[in-house]
Amino acid sequence: MARGRAPTRKIEQELWAQGCETVVGIDEVGRGAWAGPLMVGAAILPREKRVLGVRDSKLLTERDRERLFERIADWCVTWSVGSVSQEECDEMGMADAQRLACRRAVEGLDVVPDVAVSDGKWNFVSPLVPRVEMRVKADRNCLSVAAASVLAKVVRDREMRRLADSYPNWSFDTNKGYPCPIHKAALQGYGPSAIHRRTWVFMDNYVPWGGCPRVFRAEQPTLF
Repeated sequence: MARGRAPTRKIEQELWAQGCETVVGIDEVGRGAWAGPLMVGAAILPREKRVLGVRDSKLLTERDRERLFERIADWCVTWSVGSVSQEECDEMGMADAQRLACRRAVEGLDVVPDVAVSDGKWNFVSPLVPRVEMRVKADRNCLSVAAASVLAKVVRDREMRRLADSYPNWSFDTNKGYPCPIHKAALQGYGPSAIHRRTWVFMDNYVPWGGCPRVFRAEQPTLF
């Protein structure tokens, strides 16, 4: 069951009234994970038709997100999820990895957006879209951003469940690569898997053996 107040098209309507034809909602998932990919979702919605029950993905159960996924995907004018691997996260650092995932998401859309709406204060979307509106709690209040969050979350969760078959010791099917007591215990017992982000500081605290030491990232040029 969906929780919280339903997001609206208020921000999109304001932008449409200003002459912006195509508004894309942008949201990321996996930034705080210790393993697996970082993903950014992009969703462009129709102006009239609505799918009931859409919320920020964090307010929905996994079952509800899966139930909504196909309905949201069919509802969108166009949508895309851009992915960055754990190796790219280690090589580039989170900021540039997030920008790259966003680039892949925007380039995967069937149309070129005029303006993007994204959650928070840090703009990882420019210069991919001519105008970017950063709004705090946009994932809860803006319908296109909420839709993007669900699409990205379900795509990433499905990928982590698939990877769990190859890496059963870390319970990725349930924790999706995020820290939790079982995940921490697995790291202490088995060390990191091939899909762990080895430049992350958790390597200092939860990997007590020297078989797979922490990797320190060299400074890389930014994408833009």
